[in-house]
Amino acid sequence: MILDMKVPSPGESISEVEIANWLVNTGDYVEKDEAIAEVDSDKATLELPAEMSGVIEILFEPGSIVGVGEVVCKIDTAAKAPNKSNKSIRPSEAILSQEVNNSSENTYATGTPSPAAKKILDEKGISISSINGSGKDGRITKEDAINAKASMGTTESGKERGSNRQRMSSLRRKLAKRLVSVKNETAMLTTFNEVDMKPIMDLRKKYKEDFAKKHEVGLGFMSFFTLAVVRALKEYPTVASMIDGDDMVSFDSIDISVAVSGPKGLMVPVVRNADKLGFAGVESEIKSLAIKVRDGKITVDEMTGGCFTITNGGVFGSMLSTPIINPPQSAILGMHNIIERPVVVDGKIVVRPIMYVAMSYDHRIIDGKESVGTLVAIKEALENPVDILMQGDVKKTLGL
Repeated sequence: MILDMKVPSPGESISEVEIANWLVNTGDYVEKDEAIAEVDSDKATLELPAEMSGVIEILFEPGSIVGVGEVVCKIDTAAKAPNKSNKSIRPSEAILSQEVNNSSENTYATGTPSPAAKKILDEKGISISSINGSGKDGRITKEDAINAKASMGTTESGKERGSNRQRMSSLRRKLAKRLVSVKNETAMLTTFNEVDMKPIMDLRKKYKEDFAKKHEVGLGFMSFFTLAVVRALKEYPTVASMIDGDDMVSFDSIDISVAVSGPKGLMVPVVRNADKLGFAGVESEIKSLAIKVRDGKITVDEMTGGCFTITNGGVFGSMLSTPIINPPQSAILGMHNIIERPVVVDGKIVVRPIMYVAMSYDHRIIDGKESVGTLVAIKEALENPVDILMQGDVKKTLGL
């Protein structure tokens, strides 16, 4: 029996995906539920599992754009699993062998351009010897010539400097368009402040071991920042609103997007109902989402929604930045690294662990008073977490 494997829908409103990479080859025996391909959508990279066991035949090359529901490979479920000690010739290998045996005087010398390719290379002033042909027997095709770029100069030895061209993934291309649209379509401004992190660091030092034993998750900075943001958004709800045409859309719950760096790039999963979670709930949810991003298991639904984003460039050493709004949201908070700096406290110069924070916002919907007020409210909560975030009862709030 031949099973036609179709592209499943990765999420609502997504009609096509890109075959990012095949994890198996034509002729391979695959097991049911084995990951056979990675596909990129506009919002995420997902694994495609085999629906049945059998020998696979791949129908599309990596980089192909295919519609949801389209057949991308076939699996011969009647084929038996091969013995590991016996390696059979794959159909692709047999075809390659046949092509070699059938070659004749019609082949071209390696590096020979087609007439169209030669014309394009001459117009660009690019040497034929600098091009690696992708056609049969190394022939330089018209596409090779179109994609070719002039040399970036020579090395000390006189050889031309090399370059590498790689097509961006569908996810990266979509992200690029979104970021450009934010710069072009929003009135984005950024306001800055600084936070004395000593109160939070003292709390973590004192309670982190008990917290980890009780909840099996660490007491990190993100729970403090998330809950400080929740408090500020309750005070300034417009900051959590969005523009839709001529309308302003507000939400009943506070869902916070948290930027997480993964193997496929930056992902922004959503902590749902953050306004109903405590410290342990926030930390557990962020840990779960971060693991899914790291393992490539995050779903489109888990990255959809959110009314405000928190991103932490400090983990990479950033001192200060102007974070870009995550559309269609209207604001984003940027955290940065913590550095000991001299500050004035009660008229005396002391050394304190200071973090610079930045909030970018869409000035079309958020006024200066609201943006500055939001960031100040976040700062106040972080610098006085016991009274503001814990209502004076640390152990009860931390669930200890």
